Amino acid sequence: MNRTIIYLLIVIAAVLGFVFTANDTQENAEILVENQSDVVMQVKLDPHEWSSKELGILQSLSLESLPALPPDASNFVADNSIASNFGHQLFFDARLSSNGEVSCASCHKPELKFTDGLPRSLGVGVTPRKSMTIIGTAYSPWLFWDGRKDSQWSQALGPLENPEEHGANRNFYVHIIANDASYRGQYESLFGEIPDLSDAIRFPPSAGPVSDPEANAAWDSMAPEDKEVINKIFVNLGKSIAAYERLLMPGNSRFDDYVESALSNNRQQQEELFTESEARGLDVFIGKAQCINCHNGPLLTNNAFHNTGIPPALDLPPDFGRIEGVYMVKEDPFNCLGEYSDEDQEQCEDLIYTRTEGQEIIAAFKTPTLRNVAETSPYMHSGQIPNLTEVIRHYNAAPLAVRGHSELATIDLTTEEMRALEDFLHTLSSPVDVSAEYLESPWQQLLSEE
Repeated sequence: MNRTIIYLLIVIAAVLGFVFTANDTQENAEILVENQSDVVMQVKLDPHEWSSKELGILQSLSLESLPALPPDASNFVADNSIASNFGHQLFFDARLSSNGEVSCASCHKPELKFTDGLPRSLGVGVTPRKSMTIIGTAYSPWLFWDGRKDSQWSQALGPLENPEEHGANRNFYVHIIANDASYRGQYESLFGEIPDLSDAIRFPPSAGPVSDPEANAAWDSMAPEDKEVINKIFVNLGKSIAAYERLLMPGNSRFDDYVESALSNNRQQQEELFTESEARGLDVFIGKAQCINCHNGPLLTNNAFHNTGIPPALDLPPDFGRIEGVYMVKEDPFNCLGEYSDEDQEQCEDLIYTRTEGQEIIAAFKTPTLRNVAETSPYMHSGQIPNLTEVIRHYNAAPLAVRGHSELATIDLTTEEMRALEDFLHTLSSPVDVSAEYLESPWQQLLSEE
């Protein structure tokens, strides 16, 4: 056995009150190695004791440190209450799909923390990826697992024309708004008058730059100025949905309350809020496991892209993640630099300077928030890992990546440490911090009132 390890084990044993004799040091050291999980978990005698440096880290992860939500200059109605109410209705409206059965809420269910509980989301068809929560995404510069959208409003537009999600096209949606008196009134109060769209030659009822051949041909037949009319209305629908989604923020969790009690040195409250295992798991989270390398800040995500050796879904084509997503967002007509953004182009620094090449972004995927992580299984971009236990085992083992290069290195967590880490992750659950009415379908509310 390495003498340094023996020496460290002897020191640990001395701290724990073990008495070694000259003759049995080697024997007892071997016993400690065999029971390594017990030793490691006892090194920190008081799981609720935190150094000043650790308290600083905990504070940085608390919602109390979340800065005020910056304005979304790309969306001039982002903070307009009329727009958020309009967007609330659009978000839950299943008419906004080719089969009349799929809404935004189909894949982003409020009761599941705005996910859907599926490994791969189900819309008009089956998508290749799992739905990400939209809670707190107003702070994120990139949307989707590959970051192929750079604003909430442009993200909202993508699924509408995706053949596996909502499955229709922009003319289809614009006609719904124009022909619904309530929707038309709300739209026009925000964006101005909708022109006459009744000429089906100029404005076909189904048309858009989509994979459906008929709808695509109808779009190609339209005059450029008529396409522009449709595009502006379509974009404004996305901006209204984004105004609703911008309201969705995580509420205080047990973890946030624990940090507050630790900062105020309220030992009794700390013990009431966290079990010893949860406190030890938090210690592992900010220390040995290095989770905060990526899951940092109050939303527990750095909003960046990482290859962590996640095994691909075997029944899907190769997924290269960010290396493809970055080109998609660069070419997107609805990005920050596009004509439909309300942002000053000089302020589009994230898009202008984002990395577009390199080994690091091959098969790299966006770091998801860990808030409510215990309630949003399964995990990873195509739901490849069913539960938190297996997620932690994956990161502990640090397997090589099938594509690209994994950033992971083995961390050698013990069984007890992994169990404690999982216990801690359950303390991150919280309600959504928004008025209750926004967590319900407005259409159900109308039915109940009748």
